[in-house]
Amino acid sequence: MRLVVTSSIFLLLVCSAVCFAQDPMPVLSASWQRSTQKEPQVETPASGPARALTNDDKNFQRNVREARTDHPENPSDMTPDGRRAALDKIEQQALAPNAKTIPGFTYSLRVRNDSDKTAKVIYWEYQFSELATPANVVRRQFLCSVNLKKGSEIELIAFSTLGPSGVVNAETLGKPDEKRFTEKTLVNRIEYSDDSILQRGSWKLADIKTAVERATATPWGKERCRPL
Repeated sequence: MRLVVTSSIFLLLVCSAVCFAQDPMPVLSASWQRSTQKEPQVETPASGPARALTNDDKNFQRNVREARTDHPENPSDMTPDGRRAALDKIEQQALAPNAKTIPGFTYSLRVRNDSDKTAKVIYWEYQFSELATPANVVRRQFLCSVNLKKGSEIELIAFSTLGPSGVVNAETLGKPDEKRFTEKTLVNRIEYSDDSILQRGSWKLADIKTAVERATATPWGKERCRPL
């Protein structure tokens, strides 16, 4: 994933919604819900003596095996050392504690790319204003890596341990979740494949630079979006 944290060397277009005859990335739908997520499973390291090398471990034999389309098993896994290592790993995984379930919230946003360029990075947010106290506004921001071509739609889904509000008025607590807040979603910034950037005028990347650095400090896995 390629991220742009500073924009000094790129063309930066900063506009409010009224600048465009057509929204370059309209929001088609949005939702949030309570959810849970499994804590990432820690890979169990191999234990015991190292497996003895065989002829099948040599580069030539390994490359030939990897090039085959029928995906044959590694002969070294069938040796006594290989079978013993597999059994040791199964035993260690059985003794390892189960992954914890993390309670949180899933936020989703469906958008369409109406520009002529391919979008690569999208910054967006979910805003919540408490009905009982409109001054209580909470912003949950997200960063997504995409490859969204002209005219294509995509659903951006992010998990966060943070909910719609950190401080809730006592009057609001007695209401169902859907009646506690007014909601709004915003696409704050779009980074395109040609290195151009489109950014909402009142939003500043510098304000969340630390959060972006923290969110991108670890390798990107299968997830498309991360919370900021």
